[in-house]
Amino acid sequence: MKAEQLQLALRPRPAYEAVDLGVAMTQRSRRSLLRAFLPLALLLVVACGATIELAPWLPSTLLWWFKPWLDRTLLHIYARQAFGEETSFNEAWSARRNAPWLTMLQWLTIWRLSFWRAYSMPVSQLEGQTGAARRQRVKAILRSHRGAAMITQSVFSWIEVFLMLGLVSLVPWMTPGLRNWDVLAWLFGDHLLPNCVMYAAHAAAVLFVEPFFVASGFAMYLNRRVELEAWDVEQDLRHAFAGH
Repeated sequence: MKAEQLQLALRPRPAYEAVDLGVAMTQRSRRSLLRAFLPLALLLVVACGATIELAPWLPSTLLWWFKPWLDRTLLHIYARQAFGEETSFNEAWSARRNAPWLTMLQWLTIWRLSFWRAYSMPVSQLEGQTGAARRQRVKAILRSHRGAAMITQSVFSWIEVFLMLGLVSLVPWMTPGLRNWDVLAWLFGDHLLPNCVMYAAHAAAVLFVEPFFVASGFAMYLNRRVELEAWDVEQDLRHAFAGH
């Protein structure tokens, strides 16, 4: 990644400002998200949902487990957006096919329970670091920022939970002829339709929150690169010399 090519105003920011930058990045990337991310995400949602008759908890568990698979596409979109480029479905799919399978396998296994997934994923995906080099790089970007990365991931996780519960709570409102307790008993009963409703609420929450989560982690990563490598100074100098 070359600082002079980034279409972002780089400067050291507090963590909360970096998260705000990530939210703004998500808004600017909405066309790419709709064209490139949403079809792939819906494919995963349907594939996980197909297991609902095996066990009612299985689709949500699989969808949660495969979040890094979604995150890789999101990070690809945001990295291109940072350089002012949009992403089509074909470009996103081609990037997925050409991505190293071993790195993805690691994110789905030994790194799956990382407390700073969105913050450290660019090290392997964008920098291409592996093995000991990756470990040293992650250690460097986490230094004095570990707490902020953990809190950010925790906050977005809770937003997802509350959004899912909010969607589920709409069901009693849409059935005014029934008592709330009866509707809740139906929702949490062992029947196919309520299980599908619960999974649909979870999937909707994931598809809405995950783009903001990954963008916020990416923005925090860029902010850390500014701190470590003085990208803001380099960018200002290049712009100054370009004007002469």
